[in-house]
Amino acid sequence: MKKHNFYAGPSILSEYTIQKTAEAVLDFAGTGLSLLEVSHRGKEFVAVCEEARSMIKELLNIPESFEVVFLGGGASLQFCMAPYNFLEKKASFLDTGTWASKAIKEAKLFGEVNVVASSKADNYTYIPKKFEVPADSDYFYFCSNNTIYGTEIREDPHFGMPVIADMSSDIFSRPIDFTDYELIFAGAQKNLAPAGVTLCIIRKDALGKVSRAIPTMLNYQTHIDKESMFNTPPVLPIFAALQTLKYYKEMGGIPELQRRNQAKAELLYNEIDRNPLFKGTVTCKEDRSIMNICFVMNDGKEAFEEEFSKYATSKGMVGIKGHRSVGGFRASCYNALPIESVQALVDCMQEFEKMH
Repeated sequence: MKKHNFYAGPSILSEYTIQKTAEAVLDFAGTGLSLLEVSHRGKEFVAVCEEARSMIKELLNIPESFEVVFLGGGASLQFCMAPYNFLEKKASFLDTGTWASKAIKEAKLFGEVNVVASSKADNYTYIPKKFEVPADSDYFYFCSNNTIYGTEIREDPHFGMPVIADMSSDIFSRPIDFTDYELIFAGAQKNLAPAGVTLCIIRKDALGKVSRAIPTMLNYQTHIDKESMFNTPPVLPIFAALQTLKYYKEMGGIPELQRRNQAKAELLYNEIDRNPLFKGTVTCKEDRSIMNICFVMNDGKEAFEEEFSKYATSKGMVGIKGHRSVGGFRASCYNALPIESVQALVDCMQEFEKMH
């Protein structure tokens, strides 16, 4: 039986990425050595790292004023590394979920934190709007896609000040306007590679402006100067990332990925809205994520939740259980997920409807 992988992360990878990485684990670049045992400073892997960074710049159309680096520590390290490098006095945050709130907690160690708006009181079921960002903020911070709650900000904000964004779960899903950004970071395990590497896109002239001393390892400039090779980088995830990037380019780049993602989301949301057994959890439809589609049993149908979960599993649906803090179901439709898997889930929902 075919499995349809809806896990939120680590998540589905393209067959292209898996195959090419598996081949390199056995014999990397004709060296006769496994990718798992080669030197990160060998010419073969240095070439991989350089090509991956270059392809990211190409696919996202990143301006020359930015640099791309690969770091360890996951996106969670960026919650403290970003304010360490950019927060001098005060930063403004939009609280849209668990990951934003974790970033807020860390930033308070470095300066004043101003939460401009929050949807916490309503269990993060919408994106706050019509808020003001103080002009004296060092930067504005937001998480573009909230994997747990299924909300997403699909347009790049402009407040006349620098912007920092956690794009861990929707990077490469749409074009980005880099005008106001000074940092974008993304953990790899959704739309890029296996867990173990973090992508950082940094505006070079924004660095070196805080008065505090920054430890060498936590200074973005260190990693820019050493081209992601200050310490031993996560070799396998970076190699896998390059394969994913090649796959994206072959598909037609970001515009084609965006088109496919919108088609998948429309297919599933239409079924959620039509099917009397289910309802979406996001209260404002314009805030619905196209990456993580969250839904629950409809009012009065809650007793069917466990039965549907077992039925969906029997039909090959994997990883659709909602986060423990929300419950219900979550279908993560990242770039590598084919629309055929979304159709299979829709068919499953319709079959379950007929049963009841």
